[in-house]
Amino acid sequence: MSGKVYLVGAGPGAPDLLTLRAARLLGEADVVLHDALVHPETLALASRAERIAVGKRCGRQSSAQRFINKRLVDAARRHRIVVRLKGGDPMLFGRAQEEISALERAGIEYEVVPGVTAALAAAADLGVSLTQRGAARSVAFVTPRVGEGEAPSQWARTVAAADTAVIYMGAGDAAHVRSALLDAGVGDGMPVALVESASLAGSRSVRGTLAQLEALAATRGEGPVVIVLGRVVAAATEARLAEAIDSAIAA
Repeated sequence: MSGKVYLVGAGPGAPDLLTLRAARLLGEADVVLHDALVHPETLALASRAERIAVGKRCGRQSSAQRFINKRLVDAARRHRIVVRLKGGDPMLFGRAQEEISALERAGIEYEVVPGVTAALAAAADLGVSLTQRGAARSVAFVTPRVGEGEAPSQWARTVAAADTAVIYMGAGDAAHVRSALLDAGVGDGMPVALVESASLAGSRSVRGTLAQLEALAATRGEGPVVIVLGRVVAAATEARLAEAIDSAIAA
């Protein structure tokens, strides 16, 4: 048998943010290899499938990528529908290209099903548009994390050049993130917001400036965190404050 592998985006957390296609495939799947942070209610949609946890969490023991690649190929040779369920969107910081390359080498058919990435869910929770007419026309999605043996990236310069940036997997190393951004020319007064567990009922956010990043990051819990950085964060806060003042005066 040669089945088909679907690289499916599980979204930022909330099960009802799944696409219709993702939900349908989970219901049809024979086996699901899933990331660590996928919501239990999302996994429950794969009621007839064998479910295998292959996720990665920073600082914890996790499956090697080459092992995941092999599991996908082996599963496709035994099952008709294989779902590789990834947090957020598979094509953004999800190492999807490595899995796609392994499937192509093995001659396995595949399809990518997009999902809502954490940056968009964080913006929704904050009520902050990442782009704003006349103020923010560029957005960068970056991560400071670099794999073992990989060359350093220019993520901080990318952030400095963008109007708005969302930093993935950076809250756990807030001191390094702030230092790199300062070296790249980002001012300590740049507005930032940290959003934890975006889209979920327990989502929480804190706001401040780059100078306060370490203190803000220290308040985080166990959920995944993204950092939103840019003038749009302050602009949205100022607009709400002005509206509240106008309402108070009118009353």
